[in-house]
Amino acid sequence: MNFIIISGQSGAGKSQAKKVFEDLGFYCVDNLPPSLIPNFIELLDQNSENINNVALVIDIRGGKFFKDLEFHLNAFKQKGYNYRLFYFEADDDVLLKRFKETRRTHPLDPNGRIEEAIQAEKQILSVLKSKAEFVINTNTTNHSQLKNLISNALEISDIQGSTQVTFVSFGFKKGLPLDSDFIFDVRFLPNPYYVESLRPLTGNESEVSSYVMGFEESKEYLDVIINMMTYVIPNIVKDGRSQLVVAIGCTGGQHRSVTFANALASHFTSKGVHAHAIHRDAKKDG
Repeated sequence: MNFIIISGQSGAGKSQAKKVFEDLGFYCVDNLPPSLIPNFIELLDQNSENINNVALVIDIRGGKFFKDLEFHLNAFKQKGYNYRLFYFEADDDVLLKRFKETRRTHPLDPNGRIEEAIQAEKQILSVLKSKAEFVINTNTTNHSQLKNLISNALEISDIQGSTQVTFVSFGFKKGLPLDSDFIFDVRFLPNPYYVESLRPLTGNESEVSSYVMGFEESKEYLDVIINMMTYVIPNIVKDGRSQLVVAIGCTGGQHRSVTFANALASHFTSKGVHAHAIHRDAKKDG
């Protein structure tokens, strides 16, 4: 099991880090009392869903429970479980500014001065920081930079990242997919609808896909889209986005768009991209 502990200073970006780990496919739990760590892992071992990547956010919000963290982590290793500790921090002036901007109190001392609470928390966390495998300062990091830092620490390459690319086929007569990032129109290509034997089928059938891709303009247009997405997808991954939706539209969403969505998903899957095809309107007309 790939087990991660996320900890560090309040206001240093642990919530953003949790979102990154979720994007990377981790099952994340926030503010788990350290005493429940062994029980939690035993439950995971018994779970039929076979969860292999887990990240726990454990910090000063645990109050008196947090003091037991080191003890339970040691017991955890004695049970044969390994973990990697990510510690997030920021400079005092940056943390103070963040608390002021969000108008939140410090969890260590809600009724006291934030500046004093920051210093006290640093002292309490000093031993934990010394045990961390990764210490990440978030003074100037945005979400995509934080994702790159964490991905590099986990030795996850860009192409192995969790950005999901969805190729959606649709029919223009039913409207555009509202969540699409890119839209390609294939209505200018020869239409199988006018071939009587192909009309009741969809682009999921080989007869239709062979017909659509049997024209030179279809092959050329597919290459155009592939070349464009080959440039776009790595930059989307680099930007830290977790999803990209590419819509392919024809008139009814039955033939040409389905063929193209399947071809594109197959091509990019073969290149190591997390890609799949969804057919919004295929066969809905009966």
